[in-house]
Amino acid sequence: MPYVNIRITREGVTEDQKRALIKGATDLLVDVLNKNPATTIVTIDEVEFENWGIGGLPAEEYRAKIKAEKAAAEAAAKG
Repeated sequence: MPYVNIRITREGVTEDQKRALIKGATDLLVDVLNKNPATTIVTIDEVEFENWGIGGLPAEEYRAKIKAEKAAAEAAAKG
């Protein structure tokens, strides 16, 4: 009985998107490992954004850093 746990930030994920994640994860286990979809369990945990960190930074700071780096790279590419 496979068990998949998906953790995402709570940022307005719709019920349709959750449904697609559950179906996609289940289909992947069926396709790759030949698992029975009837016994495949998928859970989705939504984590408050302020409780999420990436690269040693709170997620909001990390996103701001990446955005600034991208803007700097684009400016450098333009000359």
